[in-house]
Amino acid sequence: MPSSDPQMFLLLWFVLPVWLIAGFADWLCHRATHIETTAGIKETWIHLLMFLQMGIPMLSALFLEVNALIIGFMIVLFFCHEATALWDVSYAVTARKVSPIEQHVHSFLEMVPLMALLLVISRHWPQFLALFGAGPESARFDLHLRPDPLPVGYIASVLMGILLLEVLPYLEEYRRGKKAKGIAQGK
Repeated sequence: MPSSDPQMFLLLWFVLPVWLIAGFADWLCHRATHIETTAGIKETWIHLLMFLQMGIPMLSALFLEVNALIIGFMIVLFFCHEATALWDVSYAVTARKVSPIEQHVHSFLEMVPLMALLLVISRHWPQFLALFGAGPESARFDLHLRPDPLPVGYIASVLMGILLLEVLPYLEEYRRGKKAKGIAQGK
């Protein structure tokens, strides 16, 4: 990405990698506290829900033209994610130790999506204003692929990062939880 677009550069080469690393660090914290035998599979389901709440808007911004519809969708799911994160921590602290390190990781997992959202909004300010009936443009609520697609190599790297740092670890957490639940139930 050209450095002439600092917002895009920050989104693609700073915010997104930090976000993926924080998600993996959170999984490491869960693993260290043996989530499968403490909070159990319920907390893993909450984590998978939060992954979807942020993953779907992120993929939308990577592949679709960002307009009022996408911005509004991102805002709604950001707030849903925040509510789910509160539910997650409220549940987790009743069942397992949530260390200061994990709490710090959670702060990244809450603020990095906000940084991403604000950078997307700032790149598409007229459509953000239009979402609220202000500004020079009419709000657009249609779905189109990005007119300026991201490089295939970048997209492949991001998807591989998501698979390796998020999907596989959290599926492994789910598998451990299912196994522990089966053992606890005598299956």
